[in-house]
Amino acid sequence: MPRPPRGTIDHLDLTVRDPRASRAFYDAVLGFLGYRLASEHDRGFDWDLRDETGALVSSIGIMRATGDGLTRKHDRTAPGLHHIAWRAESRDDVARLHDLLVAMGAEVLDPPADYPDYAPGYHAVFFADPDGLKLEFVFQP
Repeated sequence: MPRPPRGTIDHLDLTVRDPRASRAFYDAVLGFLGYRLASEHDRGFDWDLRDETGALVSSIGIMRATGDGLTRKHDRTAPGLHHIAWRAESRDDVARLHDLLVAMGAEVLDPPADYPDYAPGYHAVFFADPDGLKLEFVFQP
């Protein structure tokens, strides 16, 4: 099996106010993207994405935040993370995630739309996690 390209994200850990409260959201969204819950620990949860051979491609964790700001939602305009975007397989894939988000009652920031200023054929849905982290699912032909 070829190794993932140099520069590919190996793992990403996100801090949230309450991992247990965020688990259902991330289990649904990451499950839709092909990640599977891999572990539960004192501070949170980890989901792994594996290829068809079972090799680990990437891991995303949510962990309990312990720093300042526990009483407010994430501010993507402050220093730190602005948003995370995952690649979709098709425009229909974007629509299916949007339907899941609506069914979950998740906060949809911008429903599926074309963004020709970003790139030709750019089609995405933007949404937020329970702590206000901005997330995106994008198809680019």
